[in-house]
Amino acid sequence: MKLYIRLAWRNIWRHRRRTLLIVSAMGFGLSLMMMYDGLVDGFNQAIYGNAIKVLGGNIQIHAEGYGEAAGQKPLLPLPDDARVLEEVRAQPGVVAAARRINTGGLASSREGAFAVGITAIEPELEQAVNLAQQNVVAGRALTAEDGDSVLIGKGLAEAMNVTVGDRISLSGRSAHEQMRQRTMTVVGVYDLGMADIEKITIYISLAEGQTLYDLPGQSTEVAVFLDRVGGERGLISRLLPTLPGHELASFEDSYPELQYALASKGRAMDIFSVIILGIAGIGILNLLLMAVYERTREIGVLGAMGLKPRQISLLFILEGTLIGLVGVGLGIVLGLAFNGMMRAVGLDFTAYSSMTSYTALITDKVYPSWGVGKLLSRALTVAVIAALAAVIPAREAAQRDPAEALHYV
Repeated sequence: MKLYIRLAWRNIWRHRRRTLLIVSAMGFGLSLMMMYDGLVDGFNQAIYGNAIKVLGGNIQIHAEGYGEAAGQKPLLPLPDDARVLEEVRAQPGVVAAARRINTGGLASSREGAFAVGITAIEPELEQAVNLAQQNVVAGRALTAEDGDSVLIGKGLAEAMNVTVGDRISLSGRSAHEQMRQRTMTVVGVYDLGMADIEKITIYISLAEGQTLYDLPGQSTEVAVFLDRVGGERGLISRLLPTLPGHELASFEDSYPELQYALASKGRAMDIFSVIILGIAGIGILNLLLMAVYERTREIGVLGAMGLKPRQISLLFILEGTLIGLVGVGLGIVLGLAFNGMMRAVGLDFTAYSSMTSYTALITDKVYPSWGVGKLLSRALTVAVIAALAAVIPAREAAQRDPAEALHYV
């Protein structure tokens, strides 16, 4: 086999210019895929990562039985939430973990009553991950000491016709199913550029939520925020043995449409990548077919020396595979160089943040990843297409009769 590889390596460089053109095409195709993967990953972190923050974190931890009535947002207190926080914060990749109380209720003003989700948070602990706290456009953000104070979205403020300093009424059921109502002061208005979410999500301090919903010193949820989207399943599998009697759910479980959106882009690129490399594979097919006709007498000599048709066929398949592997190497170098440069400088898309509700979540530059998450499958695709492109020329060479080939002019 070593001899065949050496022969194949020498043969592909006989026509250096043609080989370089095909290798460049294969390499450029692979580098484009790496660039795309890196850029999409960067957008996923900038857009979906922020969407996950708005929707409650990468992972939510609740008391056992919460999932059966999740749609009603039951006020089931977490058992020993301090230990839950300790276990979670010890895990790698966790940026923040904070206690919350999540429930539903009504927010009322002179304009009427509006159904809202009420989230009681620990403001200081969530400051680095809570986009509402970070995007206050009027008034101020919440603090842990705030009582009878509420942070509302711009969409809800406009619908209720209220502003900072105005009073609104919040009502809902406590943990003991008693109706609770309290008049609260709007201390801040946040703007995410997503009116639909701003209309249904309001924030109060955890201490206020514990008083309002009769949960002294307790919480109903621990929200976990990770440094990157994609590590949720691994973290859940590590936490489950240490947190018996708790329910752990990732954003994939709570918001499957987000996961579907992430997966659909990946499938589209998988199809596109095969098309790109298939075009480059046609170049390999053409190159090796030309080699068959140009090296007809050489093929005859090989046959006369005792090489069997399958061995001659193997030689041409190795040539196609080696071209593919060289293309893989070139593509990896180009892809890493581009993504490395973009990781250093970032891509500023903030000017386009108002185009759609999703791009509104781009609050800073987009920083692509290295694009190596699918590198193995991409590289294998290049090598397989290159080898398959060599099958027809290999078969053509193997069918040459040595006697006729030796007299070919």
